[in-house]
Amino acid sequence: MKKIVAAVAALVMCGVSAGCDVRSKKSEDKQKVVGISMPSVNLERWVTDGEFLKSLFEKEGYKVNLCYADDDQSRQNNDIISMVDDGVDLLLIAAVDGKGFSSSLDSAMEKGVSVVAYDRLIMDTSAVTYYISFDNHAVGMSQAEYIRDTLDLDNNAGPFNIELVSGDASDNNARVFYDGAYDVLSPYVSSGKLRILSGENNFVKTATAAWATDNAKARMNRLISTYYKENKLDAVLCANDSTALGVVQALEENYRRGGLPIITGQDGDAENLKNIVDGKQSMTVFKNVRDEASVAFEVSKRLLNGEVPTGSLANTLAIDDVTYDSESYNNGKKYVQSYLLKPAVITKDTLQTMVNTGLYKWDDNKKYIESVSQN
Repeated sequence: MKKIVAAVAALVMCGVSAGCDVRSKKSEDKQKVVGISMPSVNLERWVTDGEFLKSLFEKEGYKVNLCYADDDQSRQNNDIISMVDDGVDLLLIAAVDGKGFSSSLDSAMEKGVSVVAYDRLIMDTSAVTYYISFDNHAVGMSQAEYIRDTLDLDNNAGPFNIELVSGDASDNNARVFYDGAYDVLSPYVSSGKLRILSGENNFVKTATAAWATDNAKARMNRLISTYYKENKLDAVLCANDSTALGVVQALEENYRRGGLPIITGQDGDAENLKNIVDGKQSMTVFKNVRDEASVAFEVSKRLLNGEVPTGSLANTLAIDDVTYDSESYNNGKKYVQSYLLKPAVITKDTLQTMVNTGLYKWDDNKKYIESVSQN
C-alpha cells in the first residue's frame, strides 16, 4: 500500500491526480486520443493496469488521458463526460459499477467514440461494442475446484465447514466469480458434505463492499465469534487477494480451532504471495494483466484505425488461450463481442509460473517472489 501511495503522490507531483491527466487533450495536429478510466488506486492491480495500458498506447503515438475514479461512480461518470467533451477518439473503461454508465456514455455514442469495457462488463448501454476480460466464471470454478480437490470431497464423507467471501456487490465480475464457484460447490452443500454454518450462502450476503481488506476482516471476525469458537473452519472461499488478506488477519487474531483453513484468492498481490509461501493462503488465481491489457490494446488499435475486430483477431495474437465470444455476454441492451483470457491457478509449488511472465522475480533469498513493476 505504501508503494501505491507513493506512486499516486508521484502522479500528483507530475500534474496528474488520482483523477485525470489534464495534459492529454487532443491537440490541433489531430493526434488521436485514448481515454482510459480505471476504477481505483486502492487496489494494486488497477495501478498496474492503468500505467501499462498508458505506456502501450503512448509507444504507438497516441495521446492518453488516464483517470482513476477512486471507487466513486459519480466521479468516473464525470471523468468520462469530460474526456468525451475534450474529444477523445476511444474510451477504455474498467467500471466502478457496471450498471452506472447509461447516461454518461450516450454522448460518446452520439459522437462516434468507440467504447471498450475492460475487465468488467458495462451494462444497459448500446455504446459498448467490445469487452476484454478473463473467463471470470472459470476463475470462480478454479477456486472452488481447488477446495473440492484438497478436501477430496468426492471421497471423504465430511462434513466440512466452509464460508464464502465474495467481492463488491456492484461489480458484475464479482457475481460471475460467485456463480462459477457455487456451481462447483452447490452439490456438496446440498448433500451435507459442505456446511455453511453462518447460512450466508448467496451472493449479496457474502459480498464485500469495495473488495476492501478491512471489510472482509470485520465480517470474518463476526463469523468466528458467532460460529467458529467451538467449530472447526475447513475452508474460506475468498474471491480475491484483498479479501483473502482480511480473512487471514482475522483468523490469525481470533481463530483458535487449529491451523488456518484452506483460503483461496485471486490477482497475485505481493503480500498474498508471501502468505502463500508461508502457508497462510493456499492459492491464488493469477490473471496476467499484461496479457489482458495487450489484447485490449490490439482491439482498441484496430478500432482507432477504422477496422472492425472479429473472431479472427484472437488467432493472430501472440498470447495463448484467447477466446472470442459474441454470444454469451448480454449487457441488457446487446450481446457484446468479447475476448476472454484463461486464468492460471497458483500455489506455493507453481510460483515460477508467475516469474516466467516477466512480471515477477525471486527475492535475493529465493524464498518469495515480488512484482517487478513495483521495484
